Amino acid sequence: MADAKSDVDHRQLGVELYNYTWTLLENKTRTRDDEDAMLSATHASAHHWSRAAGAGPQNAARSQWQISRVNAVLGRGDAALYHAERCLELCTKNGIGDWDLAAAYEAVARAHQVAGNDAEFRRNLELGREALAQIADEEDREHIAEDLDALAS
Repeated sequence: MADAKSDVDHRQLGVELYNYTWTLLENKTRTRDDEDAMLSATHASAHHWSRAAGAGPQNAARSQWQISRVNAVLGRGDAALYHAERCLELCTKNGIGDWDLAAAYEAVARAHQVAGNDAEFRRNLELGREALAQIADEEDREHIAEDLDALAS
């Protein structure tokens, strides 16, 4: 493991890998190799964010959210649920609210949907909708509401 004086820019790598993961998530013609790369990239992003100077629980929660999303897209309900619940735990334990909390509930709902747990899917979908009221920025609120609406349809 690299020491603290490493010349690796963990923050920059975390950002680049997070964004790269999104390009793969948005690719409608992903290959199996792309799916493997997407899963690797989201975990690598989380690793680099965890090592970045100044990173905290909010970065960790967002990393867990993306890992959950990737697993949900890949149909891996158990893994999606593990990371979604970890995201929610980091939010509640550290007082992280606003769109992060609503997104955490969205992730838990999505993971339960993929795992086939209808009652928990519906419960967390509703918790996500309730958390929308805490989102200060209208654009952020609309974005999370769209994700929740897409799950419900």
